[in-house]
Amino acid sequence: MKKVLSIIVLLLFLTPSSFAEEKAPIFNLSIFKDDTREIKSLLNSQVRYANRTNFDKFIATYDKNYKNADGFDLETYATLVKDIWKTYDKIKYDIKIKDIAVKDDCATVKVEEYSYADIPVSEKMDGVLKSEADSIYYLKKIDGKWKVSSDSVITENTSMLYGDAIDLDIKLTAPKEIPANTEYTASLEFTPPEDTIAIASIASDKVEYPQKQAKEVFRKLPDDNILERLFISNSDNVNEYIVASIGLTKADITDLSIKLSLTGFGYQITRVNVVPAQKEEKDVKDK
Repeated sequence: MKKVLSIIVLLLFLTPSSFAEEKAPIFNLSIFKDDTREIKSLLNSQVRYANRTNFDKFIATYDKNYKNADGFDLETYATLVKDIWKTYDKIKYDIKIKDIAVKDDCATVKVEEYSYADIPVSEKMDGVLKSEADSIYYLKKIDGKWKVSSDSVITENTSMLYGDAIDLDIKLTAPKEIPANTEYTASLEFTPPEDTIAIASIASDKVEYPQKQAKEVFRKLPDDNILERLFISNSDNVNEYIVASIGLTKADITDLSIKLSLTGFGYQITRVNVVPAQKEEKDVKDK
């Protein structure tokens, strides 16, 4: 559940770089059926422990030397998990295992991960959290037991929407991968409900913990319902989140006075993996 958890931590402040070369490679063949069964059991148990917010058993599925592609070690990740479960204790998690490859005491697992939660704000406005990610888990067999030693996120998308924003068809577009210190464009598109004033912003945040919230500059949604913004990927070789914030209001005109009412708001988030500069240089030399 690492991927879903890592992006949700960003939302705590609003209301992984490419995998290192020394990590275990992806092997094409699953050799040991018993190992495959044990690995499936381990990852499914993570989902079960997460759904029960059983922190001790959940963290016990990780190697003590765990470090993921975003640079989080086990201590940092454990703190992140505690913070999220303290704030959102009713998130439901699920996982779909797509492929398992085993060689000796190393394994790689391709998965799809999902999460969902109802988040009530008030009697008049409810919220919904949805998240999904395509990821790779790297496992090691330690003292006869499989442990998660690292993981890498390929794609990741999360939405947290409230009120009228829940029914919006929101498209947030950004590159899945970008070299460090490189310009790229992110775009947000949605059609507001009739007679609604829509404002929005697009910001870029590094994937880090503690999370730092970027400045939001809200603008009225253009007439073509598309908002775009240029970014330059960071030169620190840290992955990024593109965060779109949305606000919906309606005007009530009575006796020449105008009153604006908030009818919906929310966040749409997508991941941009930043390719380290040194890796780009090495690839050029290899070619």
